[in-house]
Amino acid sequence: MKVLITHSYFLRFDPKQEKIMQPFPPLGTIYAAKVLRDCGAEVIFYDCMFEYSEENIFSTIDSTQPDLFIICDDGFNYLTKMCLTNMREASLKMIEYASKKNIFSLVASSDSTDHFQKYLTAGASVVFLGEIEQSLKEFYLKFSSNKEWQTIDGIAFNSEIGVKKNNKREVIKNIDELGLPAWDLIDIELYKSKWKNKNGYFTLNCATTRGCPYKCNWCAKPIYGNRYNSRSPKLVVEELKILVNKFGATNIWFCDDIFGLKPNWVKEFANLIESENLKFDYKIQSRVDLLLQPDYLDDLKRSGCKTIWVGAESGSQKILDAMDKGTKVEQIKLACQLMKEKNIEPAFFIQFGYPGEEWSDIEKTIEMMEDCMPNDIGISVSYPLPGTKFYEKVKDQLNEKQNWSHSDDLLLMFRNTYPPEFYRVLHSYVHKRFRKKENINKVKLYLKEKKSKIELKNILLPFYYSIMQSYYKRKLDAFK
Repeated sequence: MKVLITHSYFLRFDPKQEKIMQPFPPLGTIYAAKVLRDCGAEVIFYDCMFEYSEENIFSTIDSTQPDLFIICDDGFNYLTKMCLTNMREASLKMIEYASKKNIFSLVASSDSTDHFQKYLTAGASVVFLGEIEQSLKEFYLKFSSNKEWQTIDGIAFNSEIGVKKNNKREVIKNIDELGLPAWDLIDIELYKSKWKNKNGYFTLNCATTRGCPYKCNWCAKPIYGNRYNSRSPKLVVEELKILVNKFGATNIWFCDDIFGLKPNWVKEFANLIESENLKFDYKIQSRVDLLLQPDYLDDLKRSGCKTIWVGAESGSQKILDAMDKGTKVEQIKLACQLMKEKNIEPAFFIQFGYPGEEWSDIEKTIEMMEDCMPNDIGISVSYPLPGTKFYEKVKDQLNEKQNWSHSDDLLLMFRNTYPPEFYRVLHSYVHKRFRKKENINKVKLYLKEKKSKIELKNILLPFYYSIMQSYYKRKLDAFK
């Protein structure tokens, strides 16, 4: 059978991400494509990443006349986990078009798992609930053989008596059995040119695990749940040899929720990287308590780890406890110190606006950030996702807008200590304050070491950021 498979992440619909221009190929989609190929399907891949409109795919639907049309969004990409409405609307329009052409359409994503009725109403024939690969394989083999598929686990569909939601399917425990995703479908040179033209280097993405066992009460896990399963270090390294040696990636983004949680995984991984003489820099997401394990940072460093993003979230222990984060402010500070000692760049995710947060908690977060001075920060505001305890707390306060339109929306969608606009101003204020201190430190280092010339703009930047910090502080004070 002929299968047209795509995704609904259009970089152009997210202005912040288009400006940054750090696009990652849709891993979830090419994993699904691999499964379909293994089943004998003729797979046609359409990459929406750099398209200007969802309507661009319509001519491909018309010309290929597929037996199945599949939209499979990337469960490894936090931008699709956020369920941005711009992407949802694009997905629904593609489904509607395929439905009008009487093409059997299927969809799999975090958003469609949470809101499968919306997609079925738009014309989707089947919505995969959670992890797609096992359900897709079983569905394809039955559908292509004209056998009954309506009883398989892990799907929702419209039946004669209304919407039918079948039993949940268990996630794959042995991820290695999937093999490698269908990387040959990606236009690597296009991605490489976008990266190098904007950033001067080329990064590709790789997933070593699925799931997260921790229970932060604001973090949704519609695809993999609380199970945590790892690929073998050997198979990951085989994939990296393709990404680095064949495709020319100089950097890797390991897009796992938690990298290297299983005992000795990182050590075995580092040993293989050294034995294969693979050279690349990489960044990961981790937890501060994990980074305090003996030898953990050393093994990360010798395998090429350059940057570690941690969910610091808040400098207030009260807020961390309310989030069920399971970490301490002291651990954040110690982990940051240790990373710097190992010449690994620490980077913090910061979250403002969690229920109960007051100005004193915000001040503690800013103070922690300035005490630690990580290499980078990512600031967001609390975002209610279906399926979380946090969502249940605030769902009665949500109005018609329950999702951000794009990743820089930053709208607080529930009632809190301050109005929504306060948190947008706070985002700007904290960024300017952080950049001011960052540039002051650079000037101080230059004056101390004088190892290289410093440009005039670097001397003037602290003054600029100081002025902007004062401007946003006055705006913040107006809300108090």
